[in-house]
Amino acid sequence: MSSASAARRPFEVRHLQIARAVVAAIAAAMITFSSDHSAALGLSVFSGFAILSAFIMIAAAWIVYPSGRRGRIVLLGAVDLVAGMVAGVATLRSDTTFFVLIAVWGVLIGVVEGIIGLRDRRAEAASTRSEARDAIFVGALGVVLALALLCVPAGYALNYTVAEAHQTFTLTGITIGVGIFGAYAAIAAVYLGIAGFSPRKDPVAAVSDEQSGGAA
Repeated sequence: MSSASAARRPFEVRHLQIARAVVAAIAAAMITFSSDHSAALGLSVFSGFAILSAFIMIAAAWIVYPSGRRGRIVLLGAVDLVAGMVAGVATLRSDTTFFVLIAVWGVLIGVVEGIIGLRDRRAEAASTRSEARDAIFVGALGVVLALALLCVPAGYALNYTVAEAHQTFTLTGITIGVGIFGAYAAIAAVYLGIAGFSPRKDPVAAVSDEQSGGAA
């Protein structure tokens, strides 16, 4: 058995992407199938989503990536963890907190993941599906989330009547905002799920093979 095969890790980047897809899918489902799109519900779902994502990222830093690539993954996990903990404080759950916190989180996570993807794209060997491309897409998605939330006034309210139901409803800014986050989670879940199940040579393993070959 070669030293490269012996050093190959049992978990790959695709396992990380699948785990992230599952968490995002749970968040999207909780919002989609809930009739309550309040700030309390939105921040509660986001808190669970961000904290679970943080634990996954931090664990993956050690079981998926080699020592030279762990720091940036831990940074992503740290951003998720801090945002999730802030969202978990019940006394802070307001419409303004929802828009500000998730918009700031979207920009931070988007920029960090985008930079990681751009740096990896220069050094990564060609594969069926590039981890770098996936990181760039998910990073851009986070920035789009932030921009979409910034376009929605927190105090927006529109009354409308459904004639068939003989009822009047109110469409609020927070309802739209929570829906936008749900859409973000759904898109991220689908994309990461496809990325995780797509055949490819794992970039981390490829780096290990190249290093072993150079040493030989």
